[in-house]
This record gives sequence, structure tokens and C-alpha cells, in this order.
Amino acid sequence: MIKHNSLLKIIFALLCFCFAWSLQARDYISHSYNAGQLIIQADDGKIIVRVLANNAIETEFQPEGKKHPASFSLLPELTTSPAQLLNNKHQLVLKTSELQAFIQKSPLTISYLDKHQQLIVKEQGFFSGENGSGVKFKISDDEKLLGGGERVLGMDRRGHRLPLYNKPHGDYSTYSEQMNYSLPGVISSKKYLLMFDNAAKGWMDLAKTEANTVSFEAVGGRLAYYIVADTDYKNIINTYTQLTGKQPMPPRWAFGYLASRFGYRNEQEATNLVSKFAEDDFPLDAIIFDLYWFGKDIKGHMGNLQWDREAFPQPEKMMADFQQQGINTVLITEPFILTSSKKWQDAVDNQVLAKDSSGQAQTFDFYFGHTGIVDVFDDKAKQWFWNIYQGLMKQGVAGWWGDLGEPEVHPDDIIHKAGRGDEIHNAFGHEWAKLIYENQKVDFPDKRLFLFMRAGFAGSQRYGLIPWTGDVQRGWGGLKGQVELSLQMGLMGLAYTHSDLGGFVGDNWDAEAYIRWLQYGVFQPIYRPHGLENIAPEPVFHDQQTKDIIRRYVHLRYQLIPYLYTMSFENSQSGMPLMRPLFLQEQNNLELINNNSAYMWGDALLVSPVTTAGVKHQSVYLPAGEWFDFWDDTRYLGGAEHKIPVNLETIPVLVKAGSFIPMVETVTNAANYTSNQLTLHYYHSNSINQASGYMYEDDGETPEAFAKGLYERLNFTAEHTNNNLKINLAAKRPNTAYDGMPAQRQIKLVIHNIAEPNSVLLNQTNLVHKSTYLPYLKQLVVEFEWNHQAIDLIVKN
Repeated sequence: MIKHNSLLKIIFALLCFCFAWSLQARDYISHSYNAGQLIIQADDGKIIVRVLANNAIETEFQPEGKKHPASFSLLPELTTSPAQLLNNKHQLVLKTSELQAFIQKSPLTISYLDKHQQLIVKEQGFFSGENGSGVKFKISDDEKLLGGGERVLGMDRRGHRLPLYNKPHGDYSTYSEQMNYSLPGVISSKKYLLMFDNAAKGWMDLAKTEANTVSFEAVGGRLAYYIVADTDYKNIINTYTQLTGKQPMPPRWAFGYLASRFGYRNEQEATNLVSKFAEDDFPLDAIIFDLYWFGKDIKGHMGNLQWDREAFPQPEKMMADFQQQGINTVLITEPFILTSSKKWQDAVDNQVLAKDSSGQAQTFDFYFGHTGIVDVFDDKAKQWFWNIYQGLMKQGVAGWWGDLGEPEVHPDDIIHKAGRGDEIHNAFGHEWAKLIYENQKVDFPDKRLFLFMRAGFAGSQRYGLIPWTGDVQRGWGGLKGQVELSLQMGLMGLAYTHSDLGGFVGDNWDAEAYIRWLQYGVFQPIYRPHGLENIAPEPVFHDQQTKDIIRRYVHLRYQLIPYLYTMSFENSQSGMPLMRPLFLQEQNNLELINNNSAYMWGDALLVSPVTTAGVKHQSVYLPAGEWFDFWDDTRYLGGAEHKIPVNLETIPVLVKAGSFIPMVETVTNAANYTSNQLTLHYYHSNSINQASGYMYEDDGETPEAFAKGLYERLNFTAEHTNNNLKINLAAKRPNTAYDGMPAQRQIKLVIHNIAEPNSVLLNQTNLVHKSTYLPYLKQLVVEFEWNHQAIDLIVKN
């Protein structure tokens, strides 16, 4: 009889043998090279190495005899970039000025080095095994790793083995390993991004199972990855979004208050809500209808995708009436067509549903009923689905909400045009968003897309996708993880990731937590309180104190639209997220990578949401430089942690010295937006000799307005020399005016942290008697009319 210990040793030896087989040595046979693409013939397949940009390289393994799916994440029109190839007996070196791939011939492995010849990461090789295929990398023992998409784990995800399978986590709070939107990639503290370009079900192991080893594995799909490296994280983000696509700007109204709940049950309820917002002086830009728009209750109606005329007898008139008030209508849709729905037989007859092994529409049960699912990978199904959207848009619908698109229930044996369920699972929301984006661009070319989508893949931002963080628990626990979720997603292109403000689920009403969540919401991408109707998500239905505090913040949201809209423009050009981790301010401060309690809101504002009850002071780390309290101008020196006093009406919001912040008067909604009267805040510091900022504006509606020249850019600079401060305003305005472009603006310039001046000159005209100095705030207020010619305002002390 074999003793227990001996048996374990035998099992261990067998496991080691199997592991060695799965990672068997791969050897070089030959290669060819042409204009940035290297093809290596190995003894078991081909390895294709493509230079995608000066600082980005893609590597794909194509095993002999297996299909080679195309990339979902990379832009299809990408071409290779030139690079130098060096060849000797033992290695190939593919080299750009920023990045190098050292390819050892036997055994065949690849190491990536930056331009300083420093090792970034070493690929240990592609492998196959019982659970699928993948690739392993060796990392250093002090690396921190961000990424993986929506998870609540802490910013550094190292030490976790994470599922790569989009799946809702309802009622989550302070911890979640798997949520609606997973991303198979990481950003390292060594300043590189690594993306496993595979949308199949799989795992991402971040040095949990093996020390200093990162592995990606999947049950099928593409065996490929790409690496982006740079000395600056911002350049990494820019290159990544160049490769996977920049996010188009949403309509301006997307940044206003969006009324939403589960759900508005009939036309009268919706009309009453709109009236209640106006009555209580709350701006409103849209009303979002959950599933009651097509069915009287939760189950049995999904797939109808047409108005329930009993509850909504005149939806066209209702939407037109809302539109006259500047309020847009957004409808929820799902890809599931229930067998009990009005469209079931039509879907079957037109063969638009994913199939079973016999070629028939596959059905299965889930919470809402017995169902099939639209095959969004099939061109015929796409057109059928789009015809529904098109008809509703002609009725007056302005935007879309795509729900359950993980898909929430998705059998592996279901057959889509692009593959089995598990093989293409994580790309379902991606293709669904693509379907809507591309068809709206053709059929409604003058209308910007508004598209909520709960799940997608790497690169989905190019289809205008706006994700949210799922069915979060109400209260403090649900609030605590929201900054982390948005920061992680924003670093990988999904810059509009936001939360159901106030929380979605639970009966644990807490007025303070609700107020804190909606205060934070002003400084996150989309302002949409949303939740189950057992507790009203809308502030207009709460007590007077709650309403008064939140009203002030909603008004502030609208006042800051010029600043926020400029952030949106910058994102569309460079990929920079709206919510930015503090380590982007101090890129060599590795401790800041773990900070998920504060973030930069654009270039100028630092925000630290209050996520604990009864807080009187909040500790906030301020990066190097000078900072000013947004509420009272208190000055702080950066490079240190400070205790910021707060009360129920304030959260810590700090302004970086040298910043320009454009603001307008509050309006009822974006339809009434105007920057004819513009308040421009400048936060002065004697330590800053030069500063600059800008404001971008267009009509808020025209797609690709910037590319069409239908915009203006207002540039602001400040120069401080010899106790004199000179502020210059200049405008770049293409010859073609956009709708609503002001011929001139009334400017109120507010200069913070400045001594009382001896003189104020505007193009050499003395304005000292037309300006106001507020000594208790150390603010100078100067008002003047600007016709957009370049002007200089000089403050002399």
C-alpha cells in the first residue's frame, strides 16, 4: 500500500508533468518581416508581433489548425507602425524609439523593454490546459496592478484571481470580485498597460496562484495581447484609446439631472414628476423610463418593446410636451425576447434569435420569464433590432438604456453567429452598443447618441457607451466603493462610468448617506439618482432640509457645465478620464495608487466624498503645490495630508492653484443653456509664474462638431511677474458659427488669493473704479464685455 505522503508526492509530480506539458517549450523555426509586422513560424503555430504605435505592440499566437478570431477591442482600421528589426543567432529584436520586444528563439519567449533598456515585463509564453488557453507574464515583486474593470477590491488588484465574465452582483456593498463589466487588462506601477484581447469567459490571475506571475486564460477566442508603455500614464491612456477608439461627446443634456427610478408606471406619474421638479426649483434634463413603459408589471412583458397604451395612451404627445420644456425621454431596452411577448413570433419568423444545436431559437428561463436572446452578432438580427429603435426615435425618444447586456443569463451552449455563449460572452454588450451607434449615425446623422449600457468590453467607449456600476446597495456601504469603480474604469477608456446616486436597493433609508451620495454626484460623470421605488430616489420627495441641500448642489452642477463640457471634449481628444486618480498628479508616488478616497475632477478640482456618518473633519492628501478650499478659499500647501473641516452642507472640494474654472448662471436645463454671461474664476498664487486653461463650447447637439469646425475654444493664460498679474483671453473661432454661438460675452472675472490692487488695466484702460475687491476673501472681481478679440487684463500691486 502506498503511504499518504508518497501518494501526495506522486500526485504532485504528475501535476508538475501536466503543467510542464501545458507550457512546453516553443521553438523558433523561421520569420518574415514587413513594415512593422513580424511573423514567426514556431514549431506549433505562428506568432505575429505587430507594432501598433511607437509605444504599443500587439502579440498574437495562432496555433496550427485552430481558428483565429478577429479583435473586438482594437479599431479594425489600425495599421502597423514602422520599426527596426535586428536578427542574430539567438534572438530577434523589434525596436521603436519607445519600446522594444526581445524575442528569444529557444525557448521562444518575449521580453518587453522601455526606451531606457529597462525590463517592463517578460512573457513566459502562451499555454493550453484543461480550463482553456492563455498567456503568462513575469512581473517584479514590487509592482502594483490596477485594472480588471468593475470590482470593489481596493485600487491595487495584485493578489487576486479574478473571473473574466460579465455578471451582475446585485445588492453589493463594500466588496465585490465580479460585476457587470470586467476588463481583461491591467495598468502597472511600472508604467505599462497590458490587455488580453479576448472576450471569452476566463480568469485573470494577478500573482495570486504563482508568485510574481500574471496570467490570463479563456475557454476560447483569440490568443492575443497588447502592451502600451510610456514614461507618463497620460500618454499610456491616450495611446490605448487611440488603438481602441475615443469616446464621442454625448449631448450636453447628458450632464444635467436625469430623473430615474424603477420605475414610472404611467403617463400621469411621469407628467406629475416633471411638474414637481419645476415646482421645487430643480433643473431637469431627462426622464428615464424603466420596463413599465412596455408592460404593467415586472414579469412576462420583456421583448414587447412598444408602449403599453393603457398606461401611456399618448406617448408621442407626452414626449413632445416634455421636449418643449427641454426634457428628453430615455427608454430602457433589453436583448431578451420572452416567449410571452408580443414580438416573440416575429423574432422567430425572422430568425433573429441565437440558436440551439439544431438551428432553432434557443429558449431558457430567467427571472423575467421564458426567453430567447437577440443575436447581436448577426447582421439580419441587428437590422431587425435596429428597426425597433428607429421607430421609437421617430416617435420622439432621445436616448437609450441597454440593460441586462452582460447578458445576465447566457447559456454556454447557445450559438451566436460569432460563436458559443462562453466564447463571446463579454463582447455581447460591445456588439449591442455598436449596433445602436452605427445605425443611429446613418439614420439620425444630426443627433448625438445617448446610450447607457451595463456591460461591454475593452474599446466599447468608441460606441458612445455610458456604463453604470450596477444594482448597488443603499447607504454608506454602497457609497464607499463608487470612487474606486469609476477610477478603475476611467483609466481604461470608460470615462463615463457612474453610480445610481443614493443607491439602488435596500430599505435602509439614511438621509445623511443619501445627501452625501448626491453631493458626490455633482463631481462624477452622470447625475442620475436611481433606485427601487420603495424609497424615492428623487430629492423632490424628501424633507425640506434634504431638498434644500441637494438643490444647491444640483444648481452647482449646472453652473459648472462649461468646465464639465470641456472635460468631455478633452476626453474625446485624448482619452483622459473625467475622474482621475491622484497618482496622475504625482506619478512617482506609488502610495497614491492605493488612494480611492479622493480624485481629481478634471485638471482643477480635487474631490473627496464623505462616506462615513457624522464627519466633522476629513483627512485628504493634497498633491504638491498650493490648493484652495472651493467653498471659502482657505489655502493649503500640498505634498501633505490635511484635515478639511466639513459640515452636512459641504464635502471637501479643493482647487489647484493656477487653475481657471469657467461657470455660468444656473438654468432649468441644457435646452436653456447659455454662456453669454460667463464667470471665470482664476486661482492665483505668487509661486506660479505662468498658468493656462481653456473652455470648449459647441451647440451641444451636433455629432463631431469639433471635426466639422462648429465650435469655439476660449483660451485663458496668466502670467505673474514683478508683482503684476496679466491675464489674457483669446478665442479660436472657425469661420462657420454654430447655433447659439454668442457674438460677445459679459465676463465676470474673479481672481482668488490676490492682494488689493493699485490699478486694474484692461487693454491699457484703467478699471480700478469698475472692479470690486473683497478683502475678507482676498478676491478681485472685474466685469467687462468681451467680443472675443484677444485682450489683456493687468492687475498691478
